[in-house]
Amino acid sequence: MNQRKKILVINPNSNPQVTRNLAEALQPICFDDGPEIECITMAEGPFGVETMADLESAVLPLRRLVAADNSADAFVIACYSDPGLHVCREATQRPVFGIAESGVLTALSRGDRFGVIAVAQHSIGRHVRYVRQMSLMDRFVGERPLDMTVAEAASGDDTLARMVSVGRELIERDGANAVVMGCAGMSRHRAALEVELGVPVIDPTQAAVAMALGTVMFQ
Repeated sequence: MNQRKKILVINPNSNPQVTRNLAEALQPICFDDGPEIECITMAEGPFGVETMADLESAVLPLRRLVAADNSADAFVIACYSDPGLHVCREATQRPVFGIAESGVLTALSRGDRFGVIAVAQHSIGRHVRYVRQMSLMDRFVGERPLDMTVAEAASGDDTLARMVSVGRELIERDGANAVVMGCAGMSRHRAALEVELGVPVIDPTQAAVAMALGTVMFQ
C-alpha cells in the first residue's frame, strides 16, 4: 500500500489563531484519499510578520524547519511576504510554495488586473517590490491597507466589513477585476468577501496548497 502523501503548511508567525484560520479555510480541498494537509505554527516566529525585521527573523527558523523535516512531500510558507522562500528551496529537493507568489499567479488566471488587500500600510512597500521583481506591474492596480495588525485581521469582529470596504476601493477606484487577500490571517473571509465584491477573491494559501496538491499527486 502506498504511503499517504503530505503537504506541510507552515504559519511562520507564532499566533495559533492564524493557523486555525488556515486549517479551516483549507478544509474544502482536503479529501479522504488525497494528500494529508497539516497546518503548523512556527513557535520561533514573531507574533505577526508586519515589518521587514519580522520577516527577516522568520527566515532561518523556517529554513531549519524545512531542512529537518522528513515527512512532508511539499511545503507551503503561509505568509504573504513569502519569508525564506528561496533559502528554503535551497534546503530541500521537495517543492516549496510561497503564498504570495501562488496567490498572484492564481489571480492572473482569474482576472486581467489584480489588486491586493494589505493588513497595514507599512506592508505595502515590500509587497510592491515583490510584484516588481515578478515583472507584473502592468497587471497590478495597487494595494490598499486594512490598517490592522495581523492578530486583528485574524480574529477581529469587524475584519470582514473593513475588507469589503477596501476591496470595493480596489475595484471601483483602481480597476481591479480580481482581488488577492494579502495576509494568511484573512483566510476565513474569502467566500463571504467574494460574494460581497462580485469578483474573484483569491485566498493565497488555498492557491498555494492547490498548486502543491497538483504537484505531489503526480510525483
